[in-house]
Amino acid sequence: QVQLVESGGDLVQPGGSLRLSCAASGFTSSSYIMNWYRQAPGKERELVARIGFGDIITYADSVKGRFTISRDNTKNTVYLQMNSLKPEDTAVYYCKGVRWGRPDIWGQGTQVTVSS
Repeated sequence: QVQLVESGGDLVQPGGSLRLSCAASGFTSSSYIMNWYRQAPGKERELVARIGFGDIITYADSVKGRFTISRDNTKNTVYLQMNSLKPEDTAVYYCKGVRWGRPDIWGQGTQVTVSS
């Protein structure tokens, strides 16, 4: 079964850190462009970070310098290290796999709440 499972979301204070994981099964994530998206209440889903072939990486301006996307191909897992978290980072974070000619693969999401 092809699926992505996110984990690592939690309640954290402003300035804190979290690491999200996105575990792939049923397919090889290294052959996909892997993305982290987020969706805050009442807002559209937005791209946070992307890691492509050759580990070409893209970040949203709002998270540059604070978030780091990486992948461990031995574990078939993609990570999002989030530092210096702000209340505006509060959202459900989703993992998405994209490959030309194949259906997009979405995870179920993990909740990140930044609050004191």
